[in-house]
Amino acid sequence: MKQATKAKVLKFFRVTHGWAGVIVFPWIFVIGLTGLYLNHKSLVLDWIGPNEYDETQFADWPTIDIALPDALIIAQQYWPEEDINSLKENTYHGFDSFVFKKNSGRVIVTKATGHYFVKSSFTRRTFSPEGEQLHRKIYWKAVFKWLHVRGALTKAIGTWLADITAGAMVFFSLSGLWLFFAPRIKKIKRSVAKLKPRKNAPPASG
Repeated sequence: MKQATKAKVLKFFRVTHGWAGVIVFPWIFVIGLTGLYLNHKSLVLDWIGPNEYDETQFADWPTIDIALPDALIIAQQYWPEEDINSLKENTYHGFDSFVFKKNSGRVIVTKATGHYFVKSSFTRRTFSPEGEQLHRKIYWKAVFKWLHVRGALTKAIGTWLADITAGAMVFFSLSGLWLFFAPRIKKIKRSVAKLKPRKNAPPASG
């Protein structure tokens, strides 16, 4: 390869290596942060702080006996464009409840008091019967695990981000190897040549 061509190739790899590093950095940062959580869950959760809510007050609320049609109206307020996949009557947090399941999550309406919960993959929100949000819990374990795998909370964006970053990391590695070895190729060749015995070298004297 000519010297001018080598210089152009080296410049190309330097520029693209830098940009690949910019692309890869956020992903590496997320993997490092979420990896820290996966290895030291209690440490990270202690730093984040408590995320619980005292629900004992609900036992003292007036009983209004929510019927199924009223519970259905509450459930339809969340992800209204989605159909209800299933309806079950179950006990949730000690309360007999209607459990509505949709693709994006569940809406759980308690029969006695009418307070309800809206659960997704990453959060659980608690509401009063009037619709006032009382508490929001984040499922940090699910958040960190998803981020560790996908790099983003949105599935579509996360998949594209993972694919782009994976390609960038491969190129980042290859370009790094080139940048490391290319300037040293001549030196390596000279070192190898010195190790080879000369054809016309005089025989060693005995």
